Amino acid sequence: MGFTWRLLLHILSLTLILPSSFSHSNQFCDAATSSKLLIKGGTVVNAHHQQLADVYVEDGIIIAINPTITVGDEVTVIDATGKFVMPGGIDPHTHLEFEFMNTETVDDFFSGQAAALAGGTTMHIDFVIPHKGSLTAGFEAYEKKAKKSCMDYGFHMAITKWDETVSREMELMVKEKGINSFKFFMAYKGALMINDELLLEGFKKCKSLGALAMVHAENGDAVFEGQKKMIELGITGPEGHALSRPAVLEGEATARAIHLADFVNTPLYVVHVMSIDAMEEIAKARKSGQRIIGEPVASGLVLDESWLWHPDFETAAKYVMSPPIRKRGHDKALQAALSTGVLQLVGTDHCAFNSTQKALGIDDFRKIPNGVNGIEERMHLVWDTMVESGQISVPDYVRLTSTECARIFNIYPRKGAILPGSDADIIILNPNSSFEITAKSHHSRLDTNVYEGRRGKGKIEVTIAGGRVVWENNELKVSPGTGRYIKMPPFSYLFDGMDKRDAFYLNSLQAPVKRAKSST
Repeated sequence: MGFTWRLLLHILSLTLILPSSFSHSNQFCDAATSSKLLIKGGTVVNAHHQQLADVYVEDGIIIAINPTITVGDEVTVIDATGKFVMPGGIDPHTHLEFEFMNTETVDDFFSGQAAALAGGTTMHIDFVIPHKGSLTAGFEAYEKKAKKSCMDYGFHMAITKWDETVSREMELMVKEKGINSFKFFMAYKGALMINDELLLEGFKKCKSLGALAMVHAENGDAVFEGQKKMIELGITGPEGHALSRPAVLEGEATARAIHLADFVNTPLYVVHVMSIDAMEEIAKARKSGQRIIGEPVASGLVLDESWLWHPDFETAAKYVMSPPIRKRGHDKALQAALSTGVLQLVGTDHCAFNSTQKALGIDDFRKIPNGVNGIEERMHLVWDTMVESGQISVPDYVRLTSTECARIFNIYPRKGAILPGSDADIIILNPNSSFEITAKSHHSRLDTNVYEGRRGKGKIEVTIAGGRVVWENNELKVSPGTGRYIKMPPFSYLFDGMDKRDAFYLNSLQAPVKRAKSST
């Protein structure tokens, strides 16, 4: 969207009365136009400001935010008195319709997104897995999967091998396909894991493209040894999963990735930070001035590993994910790191395998498909855990669940804000209402829920996606094919000044030294 158009929208936002004939040309949306909406009387919250105001939406775009807006009879009015009006959540980490460990996640791009909308998330970023090493084939496969989407989405891309073809395809993904982030697995030996040589090549390529390097940080070689050790000890149940990949291995891999990113001088995003060990490495690097983003996930913030020792296999197995949910104490430390800015945003790593699929590892924890739910629960859990406890403010909540993700992946202020010209992805949260999480009432296709029975304060009562009311009165109103692929441009704010850091480094070398040649 050009500056002139944004300026026009800003001028319009100063108008207190919007005549019924008011309309505008939609610069973003190719989808069918939706009804005009006025959200009235709520507290409008952005990442750094909140105000009592009305919000007017037309054709999927926010047009105006003002204390009093008057509209014609054809506009649908939603009363938000006493409630918070906030940007819809953006989940930076999901795996829908993901083929993994000889099975496939039960939530596809329709069911997973429907669940997200019911929980106040209006966009997610999923991970494209290359097909037989081909990034292009992987992208095309995910394009087909996403045709049934009912909300907006973006893509990260995993890198699982390295050659000149992969290098060229990374360039294609960034310049033509709207991908600005690439994930490297330091775990899952024999499947997705890459070595340090590939990691360095990938980091260098990411830097040149202005794409963000992401890592799953666990020492895959050591995890493999830990798994063998547990089996030798006769520990075959879900508890063996946690015991085989302790927090020290997450800390080691996080430190190694951070040091290699520093060596290359490129920003780094550490996904699903689950332990104090990893968090402390991120804190240390950030304190030294390194551009590191740390993403905890909902499960790591509110659960502990004791469930993995449950005597019922089905119950224990549903908590198996990697890195594992940690001992009690890690959760509180991660919450504190969020509240103090050491960690920057919250994802879910939603990767839903049902109880039948989890039973594939009933005799060997190594065969239990790794993954838990969270795409529907994240917004409520973060509110109840962080806001209701007084650890963060309401604007902080917006930043952690939406705005910072939009900034990191370079789609702000189109996403992650309630501003004139932004997409009308909006939630209305009632702080005086309450929620309860159960497998019977959730919208995922999963037959279990790792947050089963959890109750809390703060309920998302309305979700608006692209200007359409999709969740209201505990009812979903969604249809396949209404979601849009959101291209994410390279060179986000994380790359600002990187060229100057490179220049400073070169100037500091005092090399090569000019030496006189020997005369003998």
